[in-house]
Amino acid sequence: MNRENQTIISEFLLLGLSSQPEQQQILFWLFLCIYLVTVIGNMLIMLAIGLDARLHSPMYFFLANLSSVDICFSSVTIPKILVNRIMRSNSVSYVECMMQIYFVITFGNMDGFLLMVMAYDRYLAICRPLHYTTVMRPALCILLVAISWIITILHALLHTLLMAQLSFCADNTISHFFCDPYAIRKLSCSDTYLSDLMVFVVGGMFFVIPFTCIGISSVFIFSNVMKIPSTQGIQKALSTCGSHLTVVSLFYGSIMGIYLRPSSSFSAAGPVATVIFTVITPMLNPFIYSLRNQDMKIALRRLILPKVILQMP
Repeated sequence: MNRENQTIISEFLLLGLSSQPEQQQILFWLFLCIYLVTVIGNMLIMLAIGLDARLHSPMYFFLANLSSVDICFSSVTIPKILVNRIMRSNSVSYVECMMQIYFVITFGNMDGFLLMVMAYDRYLAICRPLHYTTVMRPALCILLVAISWIITILHALLHTLLMAQLSFCADNTISHFFCDPYAIRKLSCSDTYLSDLMVFVVGGMFFVIPFTCIGISSVFIFSNVMKIPSTQGIQKALSTCGSHLTVVSLFYGSIMGIYLRPSSSFSAAGPVATVIFTVITPMLNPFIYSLRNQDMKIALRRLILPKVILQMP
């Protein structure tokens, strides 16, 4: 397309998940409830870990970081949906859109890296218990989280800068509820080959490497669990790993098949599918880890319930 037929886009229009007013009202209250549950649930996880000395271990340190990332992940998309509904507007400025892309990529990838680090932590605890305390020192835990942040921030910056180099035509309508990179690239008048290539190469690595590491660690964990003579030990190991694998399945299962494909194949099912890992998964994480973890349930009860109730027979 010629440069003369291009125009400078100052804002985009988000069509959301539905164009029906009745459905939009239902979705508003649904997303509001989900956001409140996500923030409160993850905040309780963080407070319980911080206030209970028995939870001051590497596994719960990583879980607290995951909860903080989940709050940020939800806060990137849901508040904008709610504000637009209240203001009766679907617009999002170009700068806001680029910022949303940056933070969605950052927190989304950080979720994956934290799940990988947590899988490594469980591998050491179950498969190398004698070396666990010497390897998983506080300094290493902090280093693993810091490296994950640096890598994800640079990755998000790369894709955002590539996105900012694209030119857009008069069409500024996005068939999505947030500024999804694939949906944005479909509107571009310029060549998206480099951007698509980086998604497949770099983005693919950011998907495959954590997922592969989690899978390998899970195989080693389950092979070692079957060798544990104690039934109680097996149940505790499977409970801890089962919670982690449930979160991994929800997160990666929803991503798989959505983003590892050319932007030209992005379909209408994309917005609905992305709700799972951008909205639903951050909300479910606190419940999955707390309901299947006895130590976490005890810590949450001590945090929420008055001491008088806890002392009752």
